[in-house]
Amino acid sequence: MEDDNTKEKKNLEDQVRLPPPPPAALLLGNAASDAADNQINTDSPANSRKQGGLITMPFIIANEAFEKVASYGLAPNMIMYLMKDYKMGVAKGTNILFLWSAATNFTPLFGAFMSDSFLGRFLTIGLASLSSLLGTILLWLTAMIPQAKPPQCPTTATLSLCSTTPTAGQLTLLFSSLALISIGAGGIRPCSLAFGADQVDNRANPAKNKRILETFFGWYYASTALSVLIALTAIVYIQDHLGWRVGFGVPAILMLLSALFFFVASPLYVKHKASTSLLTGFARVAVVAYKNRKLPFPSGNIGGWYHVGRDSNLLAPSKKLRFVLNSRFLNKACIVIDPEIEISPDGTAKYPWNLCTVQQVEELKALIKVFPIWSSGIMLSINTSQTSFPVIQASSMDRHLTSGFKIPAASYSMFLVVTIIIWVVFYDRAILPLASKLRGRPVKLSTKLRMGLGLVVSCLSMVVAASVEGARRKKAIDVVSMSAMWLVPQYVLLGLAESLNAIGQIEFYYSEFPKTMSSIASCLFGLGMGVASLLASVVLSIVNRVTSRGGKDGWINDNINRARYDNYYYLLAVMGAINLVYFGVCSWSYGACEEDMTRKVGNNEENGVEMGNGRSNGLEGKDHEQVIR
Repeated sequence: MEDDNTKEKKNLEDQVRLPPPPPAALLLGNAASDAADNQINTDSPANSRKQGGLITMPFIIANEAFEKVASYGLAPNMIMYLMKDYKMGVAKGTNILFLWSAATNFTPLFGAFMSDSFLGRFLTIGLASLSSLLGTILLWLTAMIPQAKPPQCPTTATLSLCSTTPTAGQLTLLFSSLALISIGAGGIRPCSLAFGADQVDNRANPAKNKRILETFFGWYYASTALSVLIALTAIVYIQDHLGWRVGFGVPAILMLLSALFFFVASPLYVKHKASTSLLTGFARVAVVAYKNRKLPFPSGNIGGWYHVGRDSNLLAPSKKLRFVLNSRFLNKACIVIDPEIEISPDGTAKYPWNLCTVQQVEELKALIKVFPIWSSGIMLSINTSQTSFPVIQASSMDRHLTSGFKIPAASYSMFLVVTIIIWVVFYDRAILPLASKLRGRPVKLSTKLRMGLGLVVSCLSMVVAASVEGARRKKAIDVVSMSAMWLVPQYVLLGLAESLNAIGQIEFYYSEFPKTMSSIASCLFGLGMGVASLLASVVLSIVNRVTSRGGKDGWINDNINRARYDNYYYLLAVMGAINLVYFGVCSWSYGACEEDMTRKVGNNEENGVEMGNGRSNGLEGKDHEQVIR
């Protein structure tokens, strides 16, 4: 099996691979989806020099930063808004937020497709900015107009005794605002970084071009991290202390500034036209393979049987993938039946929906191959999406730092973001240099090892969360206040888990995919977060229905002291442990990674250096990186 896997790797080894994205890409969600592709721009540089340049950077960064502050500032406190102003129970409100999160993570795929195939990046970002602006304005109106939400209950009434429920019109206004915000995020996030790279791409001077791109990426990542922290602190604080009208009005103003900053620099931008999306290519392979399902496979000499794209070294598709049934079926999509009818003089297919290239087939196979490992990361996203319960817990705990200041309940999630930033810097600037110095050669943890460690830490975070909630519940019964700082350890562990697994995932995809698929790498992680939000909603609904049968107090109760969030966290920990075993099986079945293949080549070049244990047979091999698996 190892030999087959090695052959598959050699089929793709002639395609130049891109380096992993900067670790801070995790904070960008899907923003990094096309960044690397734009460094290899096919448009004429002569036209781009008349426009673009560093002068456009402040406008693009401001557009993304203001959108981040606005959207990330709305989400943390939304559960309290739904419960207090829309009279929703914990389970219903949390499910709505899960669905909103899923939509926000799914729409970037649609946005990237529309940008690549039809609209282009400029128009996509522009329309998305207007969508987000309209969404934040509608959400602000729900707070400003009394008739836009249910009337307030008497102060003496509890949520369970309050009979006022939102009407269909009120819910339509609320859901429309959330949907428009998701659509806006789906257009801005997958295109913004790539659009910025378009402005500074100057292949006439590659060295200078690389420095400018690195500077832009650095400022972009820094502004993103700062935007998220501002959203989780300043915006949440405004909502807690100045009310929803001001708290929702500020994000609306920020989105207005975001749109204005973007459009005011319109004459300065380089605007490339849309081309063809990778998603369209995947669809073509599936359709053509189905059309040709009855064709026999070529026998004997493969020359001339398969359609080879221009500038491609792939002469024939690979054989069946390990543990993937019928993957060879896709090879029929690139079988040439009649070259004179199917292929143009320039080497392209006359009818793209009737014939695909070998490279297109291999791209889809590469995506299918990583699917099991991708699916193992969904459980981590389910754990990190549990944002509503900690906010409710914190609101019932002592949040005072001093006698005159207390942390907003929804701001504790900032410890997750801070942990990610600290770990990325510490890992890159301290751990790796120290390990490399001790081993006498460059060292790094393999992507699969980091993903596995992230899943372990994620399980541990749920155990800690359950223990803290159990202690809080006991303190509440004893009428003893408990500090909300006890929630910090679970956020720190979740941040560490996400730093290990999520960043490891993105680097894994970048290293395993050929350069033509770099746009898919970051999108896969966002897609996993979207699927996780949907599954989290399903799990929550099942738990609530099963545990509340017979009129019992379910685990997800509107009264936090009668609820059993601790049992719910333990359930997630058990699911995470099962998923860890699943990841181990997926990792083993995947076989050697690209970094493992590079390591093997390095060993051969070094005439026998054992990189796995650090022993050398004479040569130090300083130029090759040791990957700890």
